[in-house]
Amino acid sequence: MPECARDFPWLGGLMAVCLLCSTAALGQPRADLVTLSVRDAVTQTYLLVADPAVPVEQVVVLLSGGAGNVRLRPASLRPEFAERGNFLVRTRYLWAEGGFAAVVVDAPSDRAELGMDDVFRSGSTHAEDLGKVIVDLRQRFPKAAVTLVGTSRGTVSAASIARQLPGRFERVVLTASVFNASRAGAGLAGFDYASIKAPLLFVHHVDDGCQQTPYSGAKRLATIYPLISVSGGWPAESGPCDPLAAHGFFGKEAETVEAMKNWIRGRSFATQIQ
Repeated sequence: MPECARDFPWLGGLMAVCLLCSTAALGQPRADLVTLSVRDAVTQTYLLVADPAVPVEQVVVLLSGGAGNVRLRPASLRPEFAERGNFLVRTRYLWAEGGFAAVVVDAPSDRAELGMDDVFRSGSTHAEDLGKVIVDLRQRFPKAAVTLVGTSRGTVSAASIARQLPGRFERVVLTASVFNASRAGAGLAGFDYASIKAPLLFVHHVDDGCQQTPYSGAKRLATIYPLISVSGGWPAESGPCDPLAAHGFFGKEAETVEAMKNWIRGRSFATQIQ
């Protein structure tokens, strides 16, 4: 058993190998890298952030956008890792509070450089890889509920995995969803959201300027599914489809994450964030 698993029993797991451990300050969440063997000669690494002193009641599996190759490495254990990067990656410590554990999933090792396109994200191989991650997390946190959270192109992963693995997740959250197809891929154009059997939440910024992720797509679905609409924030410091803009809830991270966590808990949550 790895040294970190001896120190923290919840880090154990038959399929897992803890690459490196990093002890945070007292009372702060702890970050660890975990690597699983998912296919022949292929591994899947994820970053686990949780407070070992607090019982974990909720696990959120965070699926980033773009190519999804977060490039997790020892430096990723530092709180400042990706502090100006993808919305879900940079907010992992906000997620890992109040009985939550945050899990940032990297691309599998055979996609480390290439990354994940929409064809892979929507395919069975990706779903099977993530299914093994979920098995590992259920072993670590047997009493916790598991929620899939995707952002931007990570919503293609979250929606497709939830459809292919029914009953494996308590809830699903799609933020800045890729409603429109483009040269980069089909996104979620034509996706049947009714095929997701778990409770489903949409989260979108009203001023999202990315052509593939219009707020109007989320607004149309609000007659069927709950929607958190976000307004305001800081002036953009990136392109409209990049994380430091309305597309990445720039300047509204804390309020947006808290609203999502409340929905996951089954509590009253803000549907309008301004």
